[in-house]
Amino acid sequence: MEENKKYRILGTLLYYVLRIISSTLKIEITNKYEIDMQKPHIYGFWHSKLFITPIFFKDVEKKLAMSSPTKDGELVSVPLEKMGYILVRGSSDKNQISSTISLLKYLKKGYSIGTPLDGPKGPKEKAKKGLLYLSQKTSVPLVPVGILYSKKWILKKTWDQFEIPKPFSKVKIFLGEPIIIKDEDDLDKYTEIVENGIKEIEAIMEAVFMCRDLVNRPANDIYPETLAKFAKEELEKVGVEVEVLEKKQIESLKMDAFLSVAQGSDLPPKFIIMKHLPNKDEKPIVLVGKGLTYDSGGYAIKPATGMVTMKTDMGGSASVISTMYAVGKMKVQRNVIALVASCENMINGHAYRNGDIISSMKGSTIEVINTDAEGRLTLADAIYYGASKLNPECIIDVATLTGACIQALGSRVIGAVSNNDEVFAKIKESADFMGEYLWRFPVYEEHKESVKGKVGDLLNVTAPGTGGAITAGVFLEHFVENTPWVHLDIAGPSYSSSAWGTNPEGASGTPVKTLYNFVKKYNKK
Repeated sequence: MEENKKYRILGTLLYYVLRIISSTLKIEITNKYEIDMQKPHIYGFWHSKLFITPIFFKDVEKKLAMSSPTKDGELVSVPLEKMGYILVRGSSDKNQISSTISLLKYLKKGYSIGTPLDGPKGPKEKAKKGLLYLSQKTSVPLVPVGILYSKKWILKKTWDQFEIPKPFSKVKIFLGEPIIIKDEDDLDKYTEIVENGIKEIEAIMEAVFMCRDLVNRPANDIYPETLAKFAKEELEKVGVEVEVLEKKQIESLKMDAFLSVAQGSDLPPKFIIMKHLPNKDEKPIVLVGKGLTYDSGGYAIKPATGMVTMKTDMGGSASVISTMYAVGKMKVQRNVIALVASCENMINGHAYRNGDIISSMKGSTIEVINTDAEGRLTLADAIYYGASKLNPECIIDVATLTGACIQALGSRVIGAVSNNDEVFAKIKESADFMGEYLWRFPVYEEHKESVKGKVGDLLNVTAPGTGGAITAGVFLEHFVENTPWVHLDIAGPSYSSSAWGTNPEGASGTPVKTLYNFVKKYNKK
């Protein structure tokens, strides 16, 4: 009895610790399936994420929780009771008759339950059949829940490596697709479905966080060398092959447009090639990300206020690197290659100038009208490399490319230019499914005429009033070699000075979710 009292006291202290920490957290909930949380659901998550779940479900009116008949169970029961949970002591294992009967009774009365899928003792991240059995017998949907902390403590001596979010960290919670288990269904099949579902949810969230962190880091921290190092270290952990080409190798490829932009910086450029090739003889999807780790504007120098956020000009590269992380971690059965031409656009005695005529890997010449339209020059060589050397199924390029896109669509919408209706439809479907906004620009013959040069083959900037977001895409199309292609201008939604929707202040992680879903679901039909 005295021991029980002790754990009740500790449980009360835990409750107040929970309240204090949770009050500092920035919790972001993604509910793309529009689950009505006031209706009965069974929410399944991993035991290691148990800390945050009482807070997440606090606004659900009719909620219950399982608490094991152990000392740990006594400890956690106190905060749960104080948060309005109905407690059932025992195990969700269907062999535990009394607790199972209680849970069935409450679920049929319209209550929801959130409890670890891997139980109170594990093994770690291996779904037990208890919750699946409850869902099957009540027809209450089972919702896989993915949870990720941006900063956390890990209790390494616990069986599940229990995680506690650090104060003021960000918490991302993703509600997966509800699963209905019929009476005749085999529960063994569903354990794998649920495990893979949560793993995928958390892989996508990790990738979004990775992208945000990369974009938010300052330019003296993330520059071509460190970006390449980051890609190599993080992607090789999940089985993605990474090759980094140095300046001499880039020169041997005659990537003169890319090198022209890079030559104004003392920091050498890097060409990053990331490969995930699980299938023999399958054409790869090629992702190309703009990799300007800082953009001063060059000799068309930006005003001081305009340069403050130019660390974010590598948002395209961050998104494709992060997408490759999720693809590799989930071992997606689709060949994908990502390319990043990374450099800075700076000013020194070697920097390219307004009025220069430069070449490109393709051999086409470009009149430099504005050195602040540098991203399309680096992308031109990267895209052509993909088109000419990788025999791609399609090419998707991602770039914080134009202010004109923001003027046209606002700061929350991705602008698109494409030469292929079918591929665009697939990426639009992916964007819609993942809750990211995407709009396709029209392209007319006049747009194509406007990018033609008078001395060189192309102009890197067209005259005012010609549709800058469109003509930037048309410029890039010149280098795709008739490959099915979509250009995504993320200048607006990649970074924001204030929070909106599920996006925080700062980098959003756009369009990692769209790219991952596109790659996973892509087919030729």
